[in-house]
Amino acid sequence: MFANLPWGDLAQALESTLFMVGFSLVVGTILATILALILVLTNEGGLLENKVVYTLLNSVVSFFRSLPFIILMTFIFPFTKFIVGTRIGVKAALVPLVVFIIPSLARLYENSLLGVDKGIIRAAKAMGANYFQIVRYFILPEAKSSMILSTTIGTIGLISASAQAGVIGAGGIGDMALTYGYERMDVPVMLATVFILVVFVQIVQFLGNYFSKRARNH
Repeated sequence: MFANLPWGDLAQALESTLFMVGFSLVVGTILATILALILVLTNEGGLLENKVVYTLLNSVVSFFRSLPFIILMTFIFPFTKFIVGTRIGVKAALVPLVVFIIPSLARLYENSLLGVDKGIIRAAKAMGANYFQIVRYFILPEAKSSMILSTTIGTIGLISASAQAGVIGAGGIGDMALTYGYERMDVPVMLATVFILVVFVQIVQFLGNYFSKRARNH
């Protein structure tokens, strides 16, 4: 049944998916962590409480997080064109994927950071730690396990979003499943792409659980 599968196309599609998800995740994780820290620090009762900054950033995060990816991708077409010079292809998909994952991860990270015991922060302040030291040596280490699980959730969401990026010619496993499986009714290719996506997600979930458990035990 699978003897005549287009293995070359499958390999290329998997490579595109890994690149889109990997690049977006790295950039998104860095920016989302910064954004989440600002939200937590400027929130009511935070170390750098600032109602104006918090309200503004919180509104922006909520707005972009509420948009389905396909709508977000269309909404920021002009921005995508400005950044990468094109609206189609893998490069064009990277911009909306990054914009998609930043607010999602920022909200998840914010919840993780808010879960840190306030007693730890008070103890750090009592020892004379400055704001940077409190964040670097107390808040982030305590929230690390939860943040790893949040990153796992975000990665799985990115995998799903990357499939929708196929509408702008970004390719990937999801796009191949639609092209071969739905449009051409090629059942073997459809099953192969579904299997690859399921395995991909399971690997991500396993690694997320593993590293989260390690972080929790240290």
